[in-house]
Amino acid sequence: MPTVKTIDNIKIDIYSRDHPPPHFHAKFAEFEELIEIETLETYAGKYPKCREKR
Repeated sequence: MPTVKTIDNIKIDIYSRDHPPPHFHAKFAEFEELIEIETLETYAGKYPKCREKR
């Protein structure tokens, strides 16, 4: 499982032989969201809403 970047405890994984459409996996704790690379729209999964830091 190749993690290409970690941002504030969110791991960004890209699999070389994964299914179309081209996407990346964003993982945080037990949550996972698949995001299309071209549009940055959610393809599958869901993340909890983040609270804004004050």
